[in-house]
Amino acid sequence: MDVAPDARLPDLRTVRAAAADLAGVAQHTPLLSAPAIGAMAGCTLWLKAETLQRTGSFKLRGAYRRLRTLPATTTAVVTASAGNHAQGVALAASHRGIAATVVMPETAPLPKTMATRAYGADVVLHGTTYDDAFAHAKELADRRGIPLIHPFDDPEVVAGQATVGLELAEALPDLEVAVVPVGGGGLIAGVGAVLRAMCPNCRIIGVAAARAPGIHDSWRAGGIVSRPATQTIADGLAVKRPTPASLARLTQVVDDLVLVDEDEIAWAMLVLLERARLVAEGAGAAPLAALLARRIPAADGRRTVAIVSGGNVDPAILGRVIGRGLARAGRYVTVSTRIVDRPGSLARLLAAVAAAGANVLGVAHSRLRAGVPLGETAVELTLETRDREHVLDVLRRLRRAGYAAATADGD
Repeated sequence: MDVAPDARLPDLRTVRAAAADLAGVAQHTPLLSAPAIGAMAGCTLWLKAETLQRTGSFKLRGAYRRLRTLPATTTAVVTASAGNHAQGVALAASHRGIAATVVMPETAPLPKTMATRAYGADVVLHGTTYDDAFAHAKELADRRGIPLIHPFDDPEVVAGQATVGLELAEALPDLEVAVVPVGGGGLIAGVGAVLRAMCPNCRIIGVAAARAPGIHDSWRAGGIVSRPATQTIADGLAVKRPTPASLARLTQVVDDLVLVDEDEIAWAMLVLLERARLVAEGAGAAPLAALLARRIPAADGRRTVAIVSGGNVDPAILGRVIGRGLARAGRYVTVSTRIVDRPGSLARLLAAVAAAGANVLGVAHSRLRAGVPLGETAVELTLETRDREHVLDVLRRLRRAGYAAATADGD
């Protein structure tokens, strides 16, 4: 296949040169065996913990490699990012003694903007999406006559990200499936280039957010398709569309590309936190989300790696995500019922819940709710339960005791 020069994949010589450049700057991140999570996902699983990379994500690799290849006379650069590339460029620029201006959307998570400033970059907030920020960054680069460091559509950036694949191939030469998050496509292009050369039998699967399906739809259509990138907990994947060169790279390496929804991502973040002690942002948890949801039949029973690409998540969002994940797993549930409005009725209801083995976290009741007969009280119980089966058991026990109990899901 004829490929335009700017869409060619890095060869192994270039990737090894990038790895040499990164020595002492980026870390060789651990590859963690995860048998318990693998059993949940139906495969033999390893986690590539780029959450433990400096700046909290893989983006430092590509950013530093690109700055390393700039002319020695370069004194300033500009870039656009939702957060992780911003931090990578900021730290790389500080290492190289170069001034960095980073344009971020106004919706960028506060911890990411604060961290980018802490690495020494000048942060400019512009627009509500990555595309808005990128357009402004390009305008600044043209006006100032300085290089624009693209977050994914740059051969040297891709070569830097490809060092993740080099570490995988050297550690697991018999790897059968690699599952990689896909936003703009730089990481999967680099990882795919290495694995195609060093692990030719390995299948390369990309995972995108259902709320930002532009790259997924473009890959399936074989041409650029623009889709709205709505609010998603996987903000690192919120790109409306790939560039032509980025899509051409994907076409060369990707065997399949799947979508995951918000609840699946939240569940994967919770599993990584509980079972692997890894704090992962939404984009970093997306590959595991696809595996847990069994969206990747190619991984069934096979030696599989999920690249956990980053861990820069706002603590406030993490708290909400954990709650959402616990609810999805049947660990938190709200049960609605009615009781007779007389002393001792609530105590008897709570005793029935205790007998079912559930822990009461909260109680709310109202005599004035529409549809509640006189002489009765509506009650909502927030319960801590073990799993979905336990929720159903609690409901069965309450109904046998005479309570018309139900959850918001209609159980």
